[in-house]
Amino acid sequence: MTSQADVLELGPGEGRAYSLGRMRAVFKADHGESGDRYAISEWWLEPHCSGPGAHLHEANEEVFYVLEGTASFLVGDTWKDLPKGSFLRIPAGILHDFENRSDAPVGLLNMFMPGGFEQAMPDIVKWFEDNPQGFAGSPPAAGT
Repeated sequence: MTSQADVLELGPGEGRAYSLGRMRAVFKADHGESGDRYAISEWWLEPHCSGPGAHLHEANEEVFYVLEGTASFLVGDTWKDLPKGSFLRIPAGILHDFENRSDAPVGLLNMFMPGGFEQAMPDIVKWFEDNPQGFAGSPPAAGT
């Protein structure tokens, strides 16, 4: 049974933050709060910033909502530019990536279902430290 004590409220910028070079992730709710049902995070990309690299998740669906700027998304083999207020659902098994090709910051809200992705963040942070942006290759897979 849930109670009012289970309500989660975080202010702007609050959550578990991870620095990935010119990209920053802030996890708002994940395995601890959702029982691994979902992970919700913000992703902030500086201008002209590569994303995580093309990847797919065999068993996880992702939803993105553009909070700020215009984000470029790879979906399958097609890149599309999505402005602030745009919504994108990526089913499991679909190759995807995101990046900021613009002169302004980009902010994304991400929902990852089921959860568990966030448990890979320390390894992903380490990969980005070892492979500064402008990299070739992909970070370690999460939730595959």
